[in-house]
Amino acid sequence: MHRIARAERPSGRRPAPTRRASASSFESLAAFLLRHILTWRERIRQRRALAMADDWLLKDMGVSRADVMRECDKAFWQA
Repeated sequence: MHRIARAERPSGRRPAPTRRASASSFESLAAFLLRHILTWRERIRQRRALAMADDWLLKDMGVSRADVMRECDKAFWQA
């Protein structure tokens, strides 16, 4: 007579994730887009604030006006 051994998962390991439903895919896409849009808005805000900083503050930060202009010339999607 043959004996069937039961395969057990090693402790601490989770099973592989299953494919998500289309609603979950839409939610993850929406979350991805929202995250990027918020990141882009924050970059725009920071670059505007940097452009408005006076020379004394820039010197205190150790940044030249040329560095600021180079950063501000970047498109919002560029890091």
